[in-house]
Amino acid sequence: KVKWAIHHTSTVHSPEKIIRGKNVFPGDSPGNYIEASNGISIGDYTNIGPNVGIISSNHDLYYNDLHIAAPPIEIGKFCWIGMNAIILPTVRLGDFTIVGAGSVVTKNFIGGYCVIAGNPAVIIKHLDKSRCDQFSKSKL
Repeated sequence: KVKWAIHHTSTVHSPEKIIRGKNVFPGDSPGNYIEASNGISIGDYTNIGPNVGIISSNHDLYYNDLHIAAPPIEIGKFCWIGMNAIILPTVRLGDFTIVGAGSVVTKNFIGGYCVIAGNPAVIIKHLDKSRCDQFSKSKL
C-alpha cells in the first residue's frame, strides 16, 4: 500500500499515516523499519539512512498486545537520519537536525539546527543557522 518506491528489504507499516515533504521517500534505503500507526510527518528534503527505525507507537507495559495512542512523530525539513538510528514515539525534531549513526532518539529537539548523537541522543554540535537557511533557499 506504499505509494512511493521502497527498498525490498524495508518495511513500512501504516503508510497512509505518513505525511512526507518534497523529495522524501521513507523506506527507500535498505533495511528501514517504519511503523507509523500513530502518524509520522517528515519535512522536505529529509534523508533517512540504511537500517533506520522510526517507531510511532509503543506497547502497554502490562498488556503487550495493546498499543498506546501517542502524538505523531514530527521530523523537520532538511534533516538527516544516520545509519542504524532509532527514533522513538512522540519525538519531534526541528529543521536541520542531523541524527548520528546508531543514535537512539528518545526526546524532542524542536529547535533543530544541531547534530545529535548517542544513546540517548544529546546535542553534540550546533549548526550555523544562517548557512542552513542559505542552503534551504537555494533548494526551495
